[in-house]
This record gives sequence, structure tokens and C-alpha cells, in this order.
Amino acid sequence: MRKWLLWLGVALGLPALAQTGKLEIFSWWAGDEGPALEALIKLYKQKYPNVEVINATVTGGAGVNAKAVLKTRMLGGDPPDTFQVHAGQELIGTWVVADRMEDLSGLFRQEGWLTKFPKGLIDLLSYKGGVWSVPVNIHRSNVMWYIPENLKKWGVAPPKTWDEFLKTCQALKQKGLEAPLALGENWTQQHLWESVALGLLGAEGWNSLWSGKLKFNDPKAVQVWEVFGKVLECANKDAAGLSWQQAVDRVVQGQAAFNIMGDWAAGYMSTTLKLKPGEGFGWAPSPGTQGVFMMLSDSFGLPKGAKNRQNTINWLRLVGSLEGQDTFNPLKGSIAARLDSDPRKYNAYGQSAMKDWKMNRIVGSLVHGAVAPESFMSQFGTVMEIYLQGKNAKAAANAAQAIASQVGIGR
Repeated sequence: MRKWLLWLGVALGLPALAQTGKLEIFSWWAGDEGPALEALIKLYKQKYPNVEVINATVTGGAGVNAKAVLKTRMLGGDPPDTFQVHAGQELIGTWVVADRMEDLSGLFRQEGWLTKFPKGLIDLLSYKGGVWSVPVNIHRSNVMWYIPENLKKWGVAPPKTWDEFLKTCQALKQKGLEAPLALGENWTQQHLWESVALGLLGAEGWNSLWSGKLKFNDPKAVQVWEVFGKVLECANKDAAGLSWQQAVDRVVQGQAAFNIMGDWAAGYMSTTLKLKPGEGFGWAPSPGTQGVFMMLSDSFGLPKGAKNRQNTINWLRLVGSLEGQDTFNPLKGSIAARLDSDPRKYNAYGQSAMKDWKMNRIVGSLVHGAVAPESFMSQFGTVMEIYLQGKNAKAAANAAQAIASQVGIGR
């Protein structure tokens, strides 16, 4: 009865039933990604001024540190009220199958979201008849960033294939650019790997890895590691000590020509560095991936046992609303997950991404939780370390296949 009354209050749009208490929002959005979250929190406080919002941020690129803290809290019976999680297998394969999350199907129906979000995204959020998180954005993983003025000065163009990329890299080295590709810590190297894999395998081949139709130690997949190794020769040797922002900085400062990173880099360059998209910085699909949009989506769910359940439901309503998405995403560098978002509220990059989102072939990201369970992704870093130490493509491919078999990919 109590749960029914709470959903009824949401459906009737009552003024938060004079909501009070607290709301703990757990995420890894800090530093340069913080302003977008702060804007969303500000909007929430305007609607629910008597609720104390606790911004429980754990720093660390791609949520590596946050996920470790979250695991301790979830297993220890102390879940945050809501937490940032990549839509898809990162949530479903970890916390939904463990019966730790509430089904949000009722909220989706009440808010009309089943038609406001693309069907493919709804499918990604769904499992066994339930819908398990509310997407706040769409990010693109396979983007190559550069400074147009610098490329013009060096006399090169954005390469369209990995063969072209390697030739351009050699040309830039001859011009004195020691490391044409800016690269950061381990997870950014995994991020680069998935763009290399998508460029070489194509959308069908990439999807076949996650359905089990293509084994990770198939010769085509082994070739990915071989080309990846050649691409790494274009990168800075101190990558392990750099954050993704510092890698982007090297491109901006003219120390490197290219960086392969998700489009949160657009948010960083436009919001923090105050560069104008299309002039101060440029972009193109990572080599070999034209016409394919490798997506990820940040989302929020409702853990079972959340201390401030109604406040969390109100947060989810805001996260999924048109107002919330068009407040958050222009600052984040992402685009709205909703289909009715206003392109005029986005900069040139955002408008470009919106167009590609509607026209391109859509595939999911590995590194950012869409296509593989956390049990695979958490061990893929070890595969990367194996490769970086020995540069043995077959050994890395065999290790990846062993993990895939262990966690049940393709069963």
C-alpha cells in the first residue's frame, strides 16, 4: 500500500508532498565534469528546496574508483539513494541480476518515457520485463579530437582509416612531433582499443564479439591487437601518468595532433577551456568508424533499501525530464537521451552528434558498460596490462577469450 501511494503521488504531480529529508547522489562526476551535475542539482533544489542534497562524488576516470566504493556499500547493505551507472550490462549484469534494484517500469509509464526515449535505448535499459535505470544522456565513444589550426600548420588532414592514421603519424614525426597521439591512463588505453576494434571489425564484427559469434582469439580479433600496438607507437610514453583531461591538454597545446576520447572531451574543451566547437577544436569519427555511433549512456536507478526513496523518485523524474536533460547535457558535452530535445540549446558539436545519433548505425561501448557485464570489464584492464608488458597480440586475445568464456559471453 505504501509503495502504491508513493507512485500515486508522483503520478499526480503533487509538490513533492512537501518533501523534506535528504538525497544522496553517488557519482564520479568531479572537476571538469562537475558543473553539469551541479546545474542539475541546482534545478532539483529549486523544485524541492527543503531536501538536503548530498553530492557524494568519488573521483576517478570512467568511474573506476567509484565502482569499487559502490560495490562495498551495496554489498554492505548501505546503498546510496541513487548512483550514476552506465546504462546496459554494467547495471543489469551486476546489480539487477543480484536483485538489488527496483523496477522503474511504473515510473516510465507515468512519465511517458517509453515513447520519449529511442526503442533501442529502452531495450538496453530492460531486463526480464523491467526497466532498471533512467538515462540522462548519450555520449559517443568513437571520436577523434584535434585542433584545426594545428593540422593546417602541419599540413595534414584527419585520417579516415587506421592505415591513414599510421601514415599521418609518421609524417608528423618527421615534422618533429614526437608523439602525435595523446594518450592517458589505463582506462583511456582501453577506450582507444575499442575504437581500433570497431574500425577494423565494423559494426557487425564488433557486435559478434559480444554475442559470441566471433571469438576474441579469432584471427580478425588478434589483428585488432596487432594494429593497436602500432597505434600505441604514435603515443606518448608517459601515458600511464596522465588523466584524460591532461591528454586532451596536449592536443590543445600543440604537443600532440590527435586524441581518441568520448565526447565529454567536448564538454571539457568548451566549458572549461572556453574553446569554440568547430573553430577552437575539431572532431571526426575515430578512423574506420564513419557512419557508426558507439554509444554509452549515463543513468540513475533506485537501489532497494534506499533511505530516501521518494526523494530519489523525484530525482529520477528530473533526470528523465526534458528540462533536466537540456540543462545537463550542453554543459556535459553529451546529448539528450530524449528524442524531443531542442538542438538550439546545444553547440555545434552537440548538434552534429544529434544528427549522427539519428542517422548512424548504433553500437554499444565496452569500456563504458553497454555491451559486457562488469565481471568482464573489471578483468579487461588485466588483459590490457598483459599486452602493454609483452606486446603479444595472441596472448592478449587468448586472455580476453578466457574471461569471456568465464563470464558466459555468447552462452
